Amino acid sequence: MAMDRHDKEKEMTSVLLSALYADVINPTQIRQGFHMLVESADDLAVDIPDTVDILALFIARAVVDDILPPAFISRVGKMVPESSKGFQVLQTAEKRYLSAPHHAELVERRWGGSTQFTVEEVKKRIADLLREYVESGDTVEACRCIRQLEVPFFYHEVVKRALVLAMEMQSAEPLILKLLKEAAEEGLISSSQMVKGFSRIAESIVDLSLDIPSAKTSFQSIVPQAISEGWLDASSLKATWENGQGNGPDDEKLKQYKKQIVSIIHEYFLSDDIPELIQSLEDLGQPEFNPVFLKKLITLAMDRKNKEKEMASVLLSALHIEIFSTEDIVNGFVMLLESSEDTALDILDASNELALFLARAVIDDVLAPLNLEEISNKLPPNCSSGAETICTAQSLRSARHAGERILRCWGGGTGWAVEDAKDKIQKLLEEFESGGVLSEACWCIRELGMPFFNHDVVKKALAVAMEKKNDRMLDLLQACFSEGLITINQMTKGFGRINDGLEDLALDIPNAKDKFTFYLEHAKERGWLLPSFGLPDAS
Repeated sequence: MAMDRHDKEKEMTSVLLSALYADVINPTQIRQGFHMLVESADDLAVDIPDTVDILALFIARAVVDDILPPAFISRVGKMVPESSKGFQVLQTAEKRYLSAPHHAELVERRWGGSTQFTVEEVKKRIADLLREYVESGDTVEACRCIRQLEVPFFYHEVVKRALVLAMEMQSAEPLILKLLKEAAEEGLISSSQMVKGFSRIAESIVDLSLDIPSAKTSFQSIVPQAISEGWLDASSLKATWENGQGNGPDDEKLKQYKKQIVSIIHEYFLSDDIPELIQSLEDLGQPEFNPVFLKKLITLAMDRKNKEKEMASVLLSALHIEIFSTEDIVNGFVMLLESSEDTALDILDASNELALFLARAVIDDVLAPLNLEEISNKLPPNCSSGAETICTAQSLRSARHAGERILRCWGGGTGWAVEDAKDKIQKLLEEFESGGVLSEACWCIRELGMPFFNHDVVKKALAVAMEKKNDRMLDLLQACFSEGLITINQMTKGFGRINDGLEDLALDIPNAKDKFTFYLEHAKERGWLLPSFGLPDAS
């Protein structure tokens, strides 16, 4: 109906879909509805001449508003005939709208600007009205300003920001509680929005305490008061509240760890110094919290620019190689997905960005494709948003030219160095194998400037030696080891990766297992590997 009306109605429809998303219409139904529209494009075009452009814009807007995953376009594109109007719609959405510079702003303003405000604008207006209220104390005026926002599905943000302000300015606490009570009694803020706001505070209370030392004490006094005055539903909040009650030594230890890693991650985003970060984590000496670090790294990166997202992905590769186990990575992503609904309240595109981080981890060999299934199986049954994110990640991986597209998803940047390094390593090894100079090959490896990635030199050198039947590669590894270019740790990881893929290598190189056994003994004799390194351990 909106397609056959004015721009105002089209804009209202897009805003309405965003409001209905998840709470009323689940993500699967949204996708199915748009799929039906694409399939009906030929029929719609009979009555609405501009169907291709209008429907393409609705789809682009849905992607920008985070109610459709970007993978929707490629996935549905495989299901409709290339000669159909539906295929034209998808092509137009992708090439004309979503590939354009500043496409988000272009799409959002195409129908004359929003009838509402963007989420960032709403957050700013909420912060402003709360500050003005604390200064004036005028509850009636504050409620009027909240009502004027006209985003009742987002009033949990008012509750959250009001509570944080009460914790920051204890003198303002009575005023804040008066406002929330009034808003609840008027029916301005619904019971579910009130509970959601309190729940968001309860779940982030440890992090809040890093900036507001008295946050936990304040929250523990506010909750009983709100319940006793009847404007907070105790039963709805109970589960979250009980989860946030822990106060033992382990909680204190975790709190201190989170405080330290936030500083370490911020420093990394400024310096781009991976070895320094790895050293800092090793100095902390708390490997049991590795999944917590991963969760914090990606959460902080998602709230920043593409550069930091790219840096986070590159760092994951380095951490997996140096100090994180695959289990650490899996558990970190499970923690992220379990809290994805709450993350999405603050970071609009959280679900799609998490899917990109997952897909990128697979492309970078940080996770194996089967690990996505493992992560999915570890999620609680009610974590539908997490399961949806994993499906999106799997769709991204299976798309045409997925590797390159995922590596470029945040514009390349620092992280593209990893993929460049793989190419350069392959080329320098091929050149050395065909008669290159040993000192030149060592210089090229040093010039890569990625010591945490030298395990790939070891892996590829051994593979080339097997394939080409040229043991000259062992001379290169010896030179690199003697010069300190490749450490025992990197040698171990390189040999371990070959061992993990030995079954596949044997399909192309029949004597791969025999050659590997020979290389293994050679490496142990020359001290590249510890004597304890063996086939069972490596696997």
